[in-house]
Amino acid sequence: MPTTAKSTTLQIATLCLALTLPTAMLSAQPAGYNYDEAKVPAYTLPDPLVMADGTPVTSADQWPKRRAEIMDLFLQEVYGKAPGKPEGLHFKVIEQSDDAINGKATRKQVRVFFDADETVAMDILIYLPKKLVDAKQPVPTFLTLNFFGNHSISDDPAIVLSESWMRSSKEKGVVDNRATEASRGASASRWPVESIIDRGYGLAAIYYGDIDPDFDDGFKNGVHALYDPPAKDGWGSIATWAWGLSRAMDYLETDSEIDAKRVAVFGHSRLGKTSLWAGATDPRFSITISNDSGCGGAALSRRAFGETVARINTSFPHWFCDNYTKYNDNEGACPVDQHQLVALIAPRSVYIASAEEDTWADPRGEFLSAVHAAPVYQLLGTDGIGGETEMPPINKPIMHTLGYHVRTGKHTVTDFDWNSYMDFADQRWVK
Repeated sequence: MPTTAKSTTLQIATLCLALTLPTAMLSAQPAGYNYDEAKVPAYTLPDPLVMADGTPVTSADQWPKRRAEIMDLFLQEVYGKAPGKPEGLHFKVIEQSDDAINGKATRKQVRVFFDADETVAMDILIYLPKKLVDAKQPVPTFLTLNFFGNHSISDDPAIVLSESWMRSSKEKGVVDNRATEASRGASASRWPVESIIDRGYGLAAIYYGDIDPDFDDGFKNGVHALYDPPAKDGWGSIATWAWGLSRAMDYLETDSEIDAKRVAVFGHSRLGKTSLWAGATDPRFSITISNDSGCGGAALSRRAFGETVARINTSFPHWFCDNYTKYNDNEGACPVDQHQLVALIAPRSVYIASAEEDTWADPRGEFLSAVHAAPVYQLLGTDGIGGETEMPPINKPIMHTLGYHVRTGKHTVTDFDWNSYMDFADQRWVK
């Protein structure tokens, strides 16, 4: 893969056809969408290393100006602009224990209030390895959002049962958009809390619906209730959830038991889109992890493979800013693409993960974002993705400053994913 500024603007078709995937990756998905590599349209990616006026970026000193140009385009055209840290932000520990997870962990539940009047808040559930806390060693921590409440990630009966709106699900014990006791531990298969503790890491989890309930209501609920309705370039829900992760980071920086210099932000699916935007907008996150994030996340939009910009804006009109609808069935007109989102995080570490059967999320497009972000990482003195240009074998992670794997299975989070993320953290953080 060429690494010069000029060479990153290129016709991608030749490279794409060289990156063949196993037949299993062409599994059935929603009809009417493209899953055939031969039908991927020819496209040219906007070059992260060419200024808006055409000037090539050839030194690290030039990158901050180019980065600002790219960031402004994402703010204006894709995710939308969020407010800063609210003046009324404050925190309260609402529960804690030094005897959790079979005595291996401490548990703390922190309520983050977004306003002085305490009208809108989110809860952070924090597990830390007890042996590190007792030794007064600040703990490197994974900060995550979840889909069905903090109580769903573990059957620990002490976790506060969420009272926030959530999508009804018999499987998850959610009735009439509210959690029930049957919700406890309903998503535990995605959250190997004990394994994370055993590896010497902390876990800080937040229900994303505390920040902004995931339905289109014209931005009247959640934290949006504290602000004026967003303009066409105002924060959509993904930017709002990312804003909430930054507010969580505000808390983590105050907690002496957590190593705030070693916090990895992690998300799956729409929350993987969120983690990437959080990593791009908040330099305090040391590692950014995207699990099966697809369209609007790690996957290149111009490939129009699987889920498309038009589909995502139609099905979830609240996720992105209103300006993003200009690129429905018109991806080539968008001034940015997702490799530039990954590049915004440089030189900090990013891990992108795909699933073999998750063609809706376009695994190849996710990998290509890392490939085409790599020249920025190399310009800034890192090893990028190690010069890789071909997707790795199934279940064989690539681990450089940019990490990537495609594993067996479907659109979910598995122990393989988590073990890979912890291996990556071991390598990047060197505990």
